[in-house]
Amino acid sequence: MANAVTQSILVVGGGMSGLSAAIEAAEAGHEVYLVEKNPYLGGRVAQLHQYFPKMCPPYCGLEINFRRIKNNPRFRFYTMAVVESISGEEGNWDVSIKIDPRYVNEKCTACNKCAEACTMEIDNPFNYAMDKTKAAYLPHDMAFPMRYVLDPALVKSGEAQKVKEACPYDAIDLDMQPQTVELKVGAIIWATGWKPYDATKLDNLGFGKYPNVVTNVMMERLAASNGPTQGKILRPSDGKAPQNIAFVQCAGSRDENHLPFCSSICCLASMKQSTYVREQLPDAKVHIFFIDIRATDRLEDLYRKAKKDENIVFFKGKVAKIEEDSATNNLVLRVEDTTSGTLHEITMDMVVLATGMQPNTAEDAIPTPVSYDEYGFVSALGAKPGLYAAGCTRTPVGVYETVADGTAAALKAIQSIARR
Repeated sequence: MANAVTQSILVVGGGMSGLSAAIEAAEAGHEVYLVEKNPYLGGRVAQLHQYFPKMCPPYCGLEINFRRIKNNPRFRFYTMAVVESISGEEGNWDVSIKIDPRYVNEKCTACNKCAEACTMEIDNPFNYAMDKTKAAYLPHDMAFPMRYVLDPALVKSGEAQKVKEACPYDAIDLDMQPQTVELKVGAIIWATGWKPYDATKLDNLGFGKYPNVVTNVMMERLAASNGPTQGKILRPSDGKAPQNIAFVQCAGSRDENHLPFCSSICCLASMKQSTYVREQLPDAKVHIFFIDIRATDRLEDLYRKAKKDENIVFFKGKVAKIEEDSATNNLVLRVEDTTSGTLHEITMDMVVLATGMQPNTAEDAIPTPVSYDEYGFVSALGAKPGLYAAGCTRTPVGVYETVADGTAAALKAIQSIARR
């Protein structure tokens, strides 16, 4: 074989698997480029309140990783960026990256003056549109990079000049244009992660129709101190604390009409979120409606803890339909108890749908031919010689596993270059 043209590595995706892969490769001595479509690094983990098994806030781990990035001159990253094309071969890839304008340059000190001058508001993407944020905004309090973003709608508005003039550091550039960066790299790691399954497709469960039906990712933001309710778990319809909350498992998962596979972490996520409810609302009662509970190895302790709580009821049965009592905004769940074969109508103040993990590659494929399984996951860690899949691009996994998977992909990428 010919020698590798370059020893550099491209990592696509700035979530936990991508960060882990990129940092490990950079610390092993390789030039690393990280591409992330959001204006910040950290992926969906940054949006969590806590993650298992440690039940600690995500910035316990993310802050350490960001410090490692700052201290490593071999690490370069692009936010608000996507890979548009890939050509070449193992050891000699040509990659084209499109970077959308942030309209804020590196002079930004996150002083918030632009937001103070801005009156336009947009749906807050970090909080899954459960609240509003200024159109000149920091993505979240602990964002990395700590730099503001201007929404394109603001830039096109008559208010843009006023916002620009409010910046004392000349950090706002209203004329910023999309850029294209061309890179030559020796290996590629694809770690674009997942997105929650679109719950509006579940017509029978009322999401998008009834305000008190939310998804599991929205529940994380409701419990987070920097979320739309400052960490208070409240019903969206009236802002009241719910006393009866249902967690509906396999909402669209293990269903041939939606996601036919098990996302592996949904049971654990609901049990974790039930602890949020019980700690914050001691008198509240939780029902977890399930087909079967999947909590393996060390994570079974979370199940045992939840089972001991008298105010957490595990109900074996699939929810067939959710309807709303229009007078109270309470929700009526029609469900069959599969143990006894009896039908029930159970009223809840609020419902959390445990929607599954859909790989982003199911809709945004890698721009070079690779094999996928029937669900859109890349079918193997080694997608093709010199290109490796990591984390939820490859299979549904939790945070702990995705870090290990990212590290494995980094090792494969380094070996790929070394053997050439």
